[in-house]
Amino acid sequence: MPLKYKFCLIFLFLLTVLFGQSKRYKIHTVAFYNFENLYDTVNDQFTNDDEWTPIGAQRWTTEKYQQKLKNLAKVISEIGMPENSNAPTLIGGAEIENRGVLEDLIKEPKLLPLDLGIIHFDSPDKRGIDVALLYQKKYFRPTSYSNIPLIIYKKEISPKEEEVLDDEIEVKKENNNRVFTRDQLLISGFLEDEEIHIIVNHWPSRSGGEKATTAFREAAGKLNRKIIDSLQQINPRAKVLTMGDFNDGPFNKSIKIVLGAYGVKAEIPEFGVFNPFEELSNKGMGTIAFRDSWNIFDQIIMTESLIKADFSTFNFWKAGIFNKPYLIQNTGQYKGYPLRNTILEAGFSDHFPVYVYLIKEFR
Repeated sequence: MPLKYKFCLIFLFLLTVLFGQSKRYKIHTVAFYNFENLYDTVNDQFTNDDEWTPIGAQRWTTEKYQQKLKNLAKVISEIGMPENSNAPTLIGGAEIENRGVLEDLIKEPKLLPLDLGIIHFDSPDKRGIDVALLYQKKYFRPTSYSNIPLIIYKKEISPKEEEVLDDEIEVKKENNNRVFTRDQLLISGFLEDEEIHIIVNHWPSRSGGEKATTAFREAAGKLNRKIIDSLQQINPRAKVLTMGDFNDGPFNKSIKIVLGAYGVKAEIPEFGVFNPFEELSNKGMGTIAFRDSWNIFDQIIMTESLIKADFSTFNFWKAGIFNKPYLIQNTGQYKGYPLRNTILEAGFSDHFPVYVYLIKEFR
C-alpha cells in the first residue's frame, strides 16, 4: 500500500476515535404560553367574566370551552419537538381564570399521561385572570412558591396614565388608591437534582397606548429584578428563569434597562440576565401581531448562571417560538396572525408560545 494511503487511513482512524462517539445529553423544554382567555362558562360574581358565559358577548358555550382545552392541550404536548420528543417539563401560563380550568386542561388525553402538577394563586386582577405553572412531577419537585404582588399607587402615576387604567388594572380607592394588577409567581424547586427558580409573569397591558402605560411595566420590571437580586443574594449562582407575557418587547425600557436583560452572551456581567429572544426579534420573528407589525412580548429570560458552556449541569442550549402552521390564521383579514378565539369558534391564542431548552451531558 502506498505510504500516502497509509497516512490517510491513520488520519481517518484518529478522527473516528476523537469524534466517533458523540456526546449524549439530557434535555428539558421550558415553555411559556398565553392561553388567551381561558375561562370556564360559569359566571363568577367576583370577577368581570360576564362575556365568557353562554349568554355573554362571546357566546362561550361548553362546546367551545371543551374545544379550547383540546386545542391548548395539543399545543402544550408538542412544544419543543422535534429536538425534544418529550413535552415541556415546565409550562408557564397566563390569562387563566382559576385553578378549575387548569384541572380540566391537565385531564385532556394529550396531557393526562404527563401527570402534570399545578401551581396557581388567584390574583387581584379585575378580569380574574391569573398566571400559573404546570410541571411534570417526575422531573420537577417544587419546594416553595409564592405570589408576589406588584404594588403601585395611583399617586405615583401621572394624570395621563390614570386615564388609561383598563379592565386589567383596577384602582381601589378604599385601599390607599393602590393600582391592582397581576401578581408575579415565584417557584423554587429541583429539576431532577438541580435547584432552579422560575418567575411567571403577565405584566400590565398596553391598553390606552404604549407610552401612557409604560410606567406600569417598568414597575413590574423593577419588582422582577428585585426578586432575582434576592435569590442571588442567597446563592450567587442561583439559576433563575423569568418568563411571561411582558407586554413589552426585548428592546423596551422595562426589559432592556429596568430588568437589565442582555441579548449578547459575551456582554453579560456577573449576576446579569440574558434574553435569547432579542436575537429572534432582530431576525424579524414575533409572538404577537398588531396592525401587521410583529413583536415578541412572550419571552423567557435567564440569569447568566444558566448560559455556561459547561454542560455538566443543566444550562441553556437554545430558544424558539412555536409557530406551527396549524396555529396560524390562513384566511381573511388576519391571515398570517395567530389563530385566536372568535365569536364563531374556539381558537388557540392570539400569542405563539415560546420555549428554551436546558441540557446536561450524561456522565
